[in-house]
Formats: sequence, C-alpha cells, structure tokens
Amino acid sequence: QVQLVESGGGLVQAGGSLRLSCAASARTSSNYAMGWFRQAPGKEREFVSSINWSGGNTDYTDSVKGRFTISRDNAKKTVYLQMNNLKPEDTAVYYCVAGGWGKTTSDYTYWGQGTQVTVSS
Repeated sequence: QVQLVESGGGLVQAGGSLRLSCAASARTSSNYAMGWFRQAPGKEREFVSSINWSGGNTDYTDSVKGRFTISRDNAKKTVYLQMNNLKPEDTAVYYCVAGGWGKTTSDYTYWGQGTQVTVSS
C-alpha cells in the first residue's frame, strides 16, 4: 500500500508560479512511476504529467508543456510539479498518482487526496 500526500497548492495570480509536492509512504515507492492529474469544476479528471521511477522519462499534456516541470527525489520519496506562467485555466484540484503509467485515471493504482490550485486573472 502506498499513501500519497500532496502539498503546495494555493492561490496565485496569472503568470505566477507554484510548486506542488507529493510525499509517498512506502518502502518500495521509489520503484513506482508517479504523476499528476487535475480536475477542474464541472470537468473530467485529466492527465497532467508523469515521471518514471528513475526520472529519465517524463510526459506532459500539451497544454502545460514548456510551463510545468515534473521531477522526483527518490531518497525523499517525493515527486514535484513546478508550475510556471500559470493561467486561470490551470485552476483545478491536483492529484498525485503512483503505481502505473499512462494518461488515463485507470492506469494508476494509488491516489492522493488532492490539493487546490487557484489562478486568478
């Protein structure tokens, strides 16, 4: 069992930055690919980014490419999402995921509780 705890969400103006963190609690968490999804009000949950266990392979949805960067520190069992040049359309609850690979919600076994990101215009 892997528990994921997100932090770093908040309110920021358009053009600003936030860094989300997700701490995993499991002895084998360093072997898991991890990632982020988000869900805006009234919309389906969507893939944002993923990173494999070594950090050598990353993926992003097109709308965040060039603005968001995913990274991980396996010694700390933590994955990060650096979000720059935020836009109002990035407003959503962001969920950390682990234990899978892909761009659909069913591809991942473990989910965090979510952290709210609100971008004001």
